[in-house]
Amino acid sequence: MSSISILRAGPQTTIQDWPGRIRYWHVGVPPSGPMDDLSFRLANIAVGNAEGAPGLECTLMGPRLQFDTDTIVAVTGAPVSMTVSGHSVPQWIPITLKAGEVLDIGAVGFVGMRVYVAVAGGIDAELYLESRSTFTLGKFGGKDGRALADGDTLATAATAPSGVARRILGDEKPALTNNWHLAVTVGPHSAPEFFMPEDIDDLYNTPYEVHFNSDRTGVRLVGPQPRWARNDGGEAGLHPSNIHDTAYSVGALDFTGDTPILLGPDGPSLGGFVCPVTVTTAERWKLGQLKPGDTVQFVPVRAAEVASVASFGERRRAGFSTVISAGTDLDDGVLGGSMTADGTTTVTYRRSGDDNILVEYGDMTLDLALRARVHALAERIDAERPPGLITLTPGIRSLQIKVDPTVMRQSTLLDWLTECEAQLPSASELVVPSRTVHLPLSWDDPATREAIERYMLGVRSDAPWCPWNIEFIRRMNGLDSVDDVHRIVYDAEYLVLGLGDVYLGAPVAVPLDPRHRLITTKYNPARTWTPENAVGIGGAYMCIYGMEGPGGYQFVGRTTQVWNHRHPLRAAGFEPEHPWLLRFFDKISWYPVSADELLDLRADMAAGRGTVEISDGTFSLAEHQRFLDDNAGAITADRSAMEAARAIERQRWSDGGEFATKTGKVA
Repeated sequence: MSSISILRAGPQTTIQDWPGRIRYWHVGVPPSGPMDDLSFRLANIAVGNAEGAPGLECTLMGPRLQFDTDTIVAVTGAPVSMTVSGHSVPQWIPITLKAGEVLDIGAVGFVGMRVYVAVAGGIDAELYLESRSTFTLGKFGGKDGRALADGDTLATAATAPSGVARRILGDEKPALTNNWHLAVTVGPHSAPEFFMPEDIDDLYNTPYEVHFNSDRTGVRLVGPQPRWARNDGGEAGLHPSNIHDTAYSVGALDFTGDTPILLGPDGPSLGGFVCPVTVTTAERWKLGQLKPGDTVQFVPVRAAEVASVASFGERRRAGFSTVISAGTDLDDGVLGGSMTADGTTTVTYRRSGDDNILVEYGDMTLDLALRARVHALAERIDAERPPGLITLTPGIRSLQIKVDPTVMRQSTLLDWLTECEAQLPSASELVVPSRTVHLPLSWDDPATREAIERYMLGVRSDAPWCPWNIEFIRRMNGLDSVDDVHRIVYDAEYLVLGLGDVYLGAPVAVPLDPRHRLITTKYNPARTWTPENAVGIGGAYMCIYGMEGPGGYQFVGRTTQVWNHRHPLRAAGFEPEHPWLLRFFDKISWYPVSADELLDLRADMAAGRGTVEISDGTFSLAEHQRFLDDNAGAITADRSAMEAARAIERQRWSDGGEFATKTGKVA
């Protein structure tokens, strides 16, 4: 084992491995790993490592490194100038450094965004949830969960290279440009259900520009505003981009309101926005080299004909800056449909890239019976776990099944899922473990007020939900005062339907009593900053943000941690085998605390002294249905009044030109 001294770290240099943290998507942990996996893997091949061995990803500028023993390194990715002890050396070949020599990697030039450094044997780093990749937002993996800093020291792994060092051939090197073509498959949510056909024409025929506000979570684009095929998202939110929360795919083109964002390897696993197309697995490396001002042209391809992520060179079309397409699938992203075995519910199978199928149940409505169907299907799939299955991520009325497309083709997966569904019993008698988790809530917390102020200064000052989200919630639901919002939130009992809505065990939960379902819309465009453990409402759903990051839910307050960053675990309420607090079908109940009390509680949790009151129980779908039946009249009256208020608010928006707001508008 030898050491590497970081004489100059560069602006954003992190340790990554490939394919990253791929088995925790269902609890909001992104895969991370290299944003340009092709250049990363080629760097490892050049020094004789396994393709996934830990190495360095450098953004905009490379580091200055000194090695204390003889070492073989390789540098790939965006073109940069490189020297070893003052002498120029090339990229894409193995370079032998003598003990004490210094490798200096310069700034990225006109094309490309990221540079990759591989060291023979790999780099030693923290193993966290089966990967050494750095996730800086979550503060784990790599070097203390952060970007490298000047003066750091790294150790090489005590693993001998698995292969022979070699030069990377010309047809293996990715072709970089400022005018990118991205191969995409249609789906999961395209025209004519969500977008107008003209919107999809715009998508394929318009060069989009890469916005400066882009990073590893997602590449924000500037382009034409969609016309949209519907007026709003109903209970999912007032904007037509809003849907009931569903799993995302890395590489999906996510419309957060009218703003298109290509989701990156540090992006969210679950969310409530439509995605009309998805970049193919073999083309996602390009996301890592997109830089502000570049243009992106989406090229539709047939899913059955996409290149394999296991391929290099021309087989992966890596040597071409353009994509040659034989046309698109003519199914609008819908692979098929059927009915459940009991004949009560429709089943829709949607394409989500070439590595996922999204199974949706029923109509676009909030119905806990649909979540029960999702649970039953997930249990059936998990019991068999065929080769190639990676992870299952449930949403509100959907289940995303992710596979390795080199092991299981999408057509094979579709046939197997159809067979699984036909074997499922009725979900009407579902009874599952359901704990009640009592959490503190600091109402209208100062941290959430700060987030709104930042949004108004940096994104939009004229948004209908500004300057006070709680007043906006009151208005949207036709309540007499903000005190009514306060009363309803504290009276409600929220059932956790999904985890990872905004990262790291963050719950998406719905009040069990429909009279407590305050419906809002999400920010458009989304916020760029949200405080850790802020509590918000989007559509009919409540979410606790698992960490700092972007977001779009309307704030009501802030609570304590739902993800334990301490490892090994100490805080009461967290289980030894994993760092997330909540489980599917838990119930969340709030109790009030002041802002100062919350700060003390948060400090206790961070120090491992905190406690969480949790009581065991069950959730019965049949019992819940009896409650709904017994209270149907009062529920209908309350919901009708709230819907009338939303109609008035929507008309106010229309009259004020909100639906004509341009993408990425900054007030």
